Amino acid sequence: SLSLTHTDTAMGDAGAAGGDGGASKKAEMYSYKAPWPLYGMNWSQKKNKPFRLAVGSFIEEYTNKVQIVELDEAQGQFKKTAQIDHPYPTTKVMWIPDPDDQRPDLLATTGDYLRVWRVGDDGHASLDCLLNNNKTSEFCAPLTSFDWNETDPSLIGTSSIDTTCTIWDVNTSQAVSKVSGDVKTQLIAHDQEVYDIAFAKGVHVFASVGADGSVRMFDLRSLEHSTIIYEDQNTTPLLRLGWNKQDNSYLATMKMDESQVVILDIRVPCLPVVTLSNHEACVNGLAWAPHSSCHICTSADDKRALIWDIQQIPKGTTDPILAYEAAGAINQIQWSTAQPDWIAICYDDTLEILRV
Repeated sequence: SLSLTHTDTAMGDAGAAGGDGGASKKAEMYSYKAPWPLYGMNWSQKKNKPFRLAVGSFIEEYTNKVQIVELDEAQGQFKKTAQIDHPYPTTKVMWIPDPDDQRPDLLATTGDYLRVWRVGDDGHASLDCLLNNNKTSEFCAPLTSFDWNETDPSLIGTSSIDTTCTIWDVNTSQAVSKVSGDVKTQLIAHDQEVYDIAFAKGVHVFASVGADGSVRMFDLRSLEHSTIIYEDQNTTPLLRLGWNKQDNSYLATMKMDESQVVILDIRVPCLPVVTLSNHEACVNGLAWAPHSSCHICTSADDKRALIWDIQQIPKGTTDPILAYEAAGAINQIQWSTAQPDWIAICYDDTLEILRV
């Protein structure tokens, strides 16, 4: 279970979230200032690289960047170890889910297409493959997000504004000199743009959210059916989706321009288990704890990152257990799988990692 109530962490008790939240302790928070505004961000999942992250720029022009940064623990500073030119901003950046280093050191990004990059032994990153499912048209339908299957890292699912989700079969075995991929399946997932996709634990089940305001669940073994888990009454677009990897019954989603996060139980479709509503501006990110079934963190334009214990909610407590106030509106939050007592956030041009 999580010991989230330390007073010596960067995230203070939610009731006392003012001040610097205890972040003055050197070892509880590290930050990295990028040369541009940040959006995409993800922790490396390899246990031998626990303090390595990738961050993507958000520049409103064609040429964008992805940097790989690693914490030098002796110096207490992040060092940039690689930089990639990326067409358009990344809509998502994700390292291969390979904690025990059984596969190549890969990083995937989405924007106009799905790209898989390889980090060499020298730390430099190069493009291994570009996966494009739209062979007929000269126009591409931008990809809004993707998810990399933790149980079987040869599966990557992408979501697109063209209403489809595509599941790719990607050869990521240690032996391959270059990654390649084939379309396993493509399906029309929603009536409008699809904004996010997430795999459940296991290899078959995934869900998606989109502009039609619904959460839909699919099973690769029977794609002729999908299950509507939730539909927003006002058909407000749903932007993000997170699947609880410790308890497959629970999903979290958030609505466009709203300050709430909706927790769903797939056993009770269409009725939210709870709505987390302590943020004071629109929510931009959510991440389940990788090692605990009842904790989730959320972040918003109100500059706050909050951690919730959803076990407490049936007992009548709907307040977060921890809170951290950043210096700017937080647009991204990620919980480290390799180091579950660390969370990363992005605001403006800053990456911060916080000990919880």
